[in-house]
Amino acid sequence: MPVSLPPALDLSLDMLRCPTCRTRRLHSASGALRCSVGHTFDIARHGYAGLLTGTRATSGDDEAMVQARTRFLSTGAYAPIRDVGARLAADAVPEPVTVVDVGCGTGYYLAGVLDLLPGARGLGLDTSVRALRSAARAHDRAAAVAWDVFRPFPLADAAADVVLDVFAPRNPAEFHRVLRPTGRLIVVRPTGRHLAELRGQVPAMVSIDPAKEQRLHQAVGPFFEAVVTERVEYSAPVTRLDALDLVAMTPSARHVRHTDLNDGGVLPDQVTVSVLATAYKPR
Repeated sequence: MPVSLPPALDLSLDMLRCPTCRTRRLHSASGALRCSVGHTFDIARHGYAGLLTGTRATSGDDEAMVQARTRFLSTGAYAPIRDVGARLAADAVPEPVTVVDVGCGTGYYLAGVLDLLPGARGLGLDTSVRALRSAARAHDRAAAVAWDVFRPFPLADAAADVVLDVFAPRNPAEFHRVLRPTGRLIVVRPTGRHLAELRGQVPAMVSIDPAKEQRLHQAVGPFFEAVVTERVEYSAPVTRLDALDLVAMTPSARHVRHTDLNDGGVLPDQVTVSVLATAYKPR
């Protein structure tokens, strides 16, 4: 039985482009998205559109990572991160706006922006079909599309007012292409103090590159100019389950063994949350 076009996906259909043709618009037909020459892409019954073609990306979150992230985010421990991203987006451009969240995960941060911008529509891009199942339900104005951030986006030029990138890979050239000249790129990333207590207890966790900021500026600099940067840092109480979920929801899950978690031993009961959030304007 054909899947009907989700209302949020219908809202964003005008900015989608065929990933094979690169320029042709997509339209809805018989539970799928098609371009004028017949390239066809499924709409999953969970509500997201599958536009990835060719070799599939292998780095997307698996089911266990998505479940851990959903549980942890539901505690509200990262709400201040969501709030700063939403506020920077709201300050950036007048309503109504189009927000594209790259590496959207479960849609938690995109939903925060849309809650603050009642006239906005959102589109999340991610490689993980398991995360996209949640992202497609994260907000009634948020659509979700399976896509790899390192490929040219299946989006029209100058389609977005805001590009949101929270703890996600970056493609500055594509960010610049899909942003309107008056738009803003919002990048949120961890500092070296982020989750320091947990990293101290679980050394096998992926470390934060001390050159991360330098690499970010080198990558983004040719395309964007920083407008404002805010530091968000606070101590968050965590239960043992929260701490385990913090490990399991990140790429560290692929490196940490059960024995690294002390087999029931001590984990911190609070962690430092420390991020930088920057709003950039296109050059």
